[in-house]
Amino acid sequence: MTSNGDVTQSPDVTTAQPTVMKAEVPRYDWYQTDSQVVVSVLVKKTKKENVNVEYSENHLDVTIEPTPEQPKQYHLSLNLSHPVVAHKCQTKHYATKIECKMTKSELLRWAGIEGDTDTIKPAVIAAASPTPDVPVNKYPSSAHYTRDWDKLVCDIKEEEKNEKPEGEAALNQLFQQIYKDGNDETRKAMNKSFMESGGTVLSTNWNEIQQGQVEVKPPDGMEFKKYEQ
Repeated sequence: MTSNGDVTQSPDVTTAQPTVMKAEVPRYDWYQTDSQVVVSVLVKKTKKENVNVEYSENHLDVTIEPTPEQPKQYHLSLNLSHPVVAHKCQTKHYATKIECKMTKSELLRWAGIEGDTDTIKPAVIAAASPTPDVPVNKYPSSAHYTRDWDKLVCDIKEEEKNEKPEGEAALNQLFQQIYKDGNDETRKAMNKSFMESGGTVLSTNWNEIQQGQVEVKPPDGMEFKKYEQ
């Protein structure tokens, strides 16, 4: 009230509203094994007490509150493309990221982390093999086809078995066959003649070889020299 009796109104006082920080969606990547899906939230310098991770069958929710070292607020919400076992999921904290390990409900290969995506069942792949009961070794190649290496090895062994030796290899094979098929006298003749002649004579005639010392007979144009220690 003023001195002349008029009533004055006080100016409106507006209560200050707190500033609400808008959460950002953090960068993340993911990979999978046969039994797990792992999501890495790529935010540095977080503190464990400022991070809240919630797992459900078809959802992953990560909230990161700001700290003096990391002043931003983050929120990641993923609608998983396939169900996980929530009580088996684990969270690991690192200096450069937060790792969310989720256990798959089924042994499926996920085509994507979110939404309705196609999957590949390992069991279906195995059933498509022409001989599911017999493991076949097939190794990756840069070519647009795969090789059955077990069959290739068998083919090579068969070729080696049927391959006819030539030259010295054929001669050695002949001597081995004669020694194998010969009687005791034949073997004694071959051993005695070969040893006493320094490998220059090989005879199968025991009646002749048993008569005495077998002389060295080097090939024409060559001279035999005895090694002296």
